[in-house]
Amino acid sequence: MGDISHVWGSDLDIGPSGDLGYADGSLAVEQRLLRRLLTNPGGYVWQPDYGAGLPAYVGQTLHADTLRALVREQMHLESAVAQTPAPGITITSDAAGSVFLGIQYTDADNGSTVTLRFGLGG
Repeated sequence: MGDISHVWGSDLDIGPSGDLGYADGSLAVEQRLLRRLLTNPGGYVWQPDYGAGLPAYVGQTLHADTLRALVREQMHLESAVAQTPAPGITITSDAAGSVFLGIQYTDADNGSTVTLRFGLGG
């Protein structure tokens, strides 16, 4: 059985029979990574060091190297992400100030290459 399915910023997902939905495999890993990257440190009472706090970077001057290092550090804390090769992290922004991340990593369970893309807004 997988994790309860919850996409960052929305309600819990409903399963096909009307109960709680669940996520397993690469979907569960994606949800855990987004939760880790978008949760502010101190946001979980019992795990005060958990989270990268990426939303705090919205509206700030983009320091891509700093952001890339933070994301890489957090990716290495997830057991589902292979340590080698290191995740590839692409950071872009647009004229409106939105920041977009593309993270390519290797799934530690099956060795497949996975790409995760998301925006931070602006």
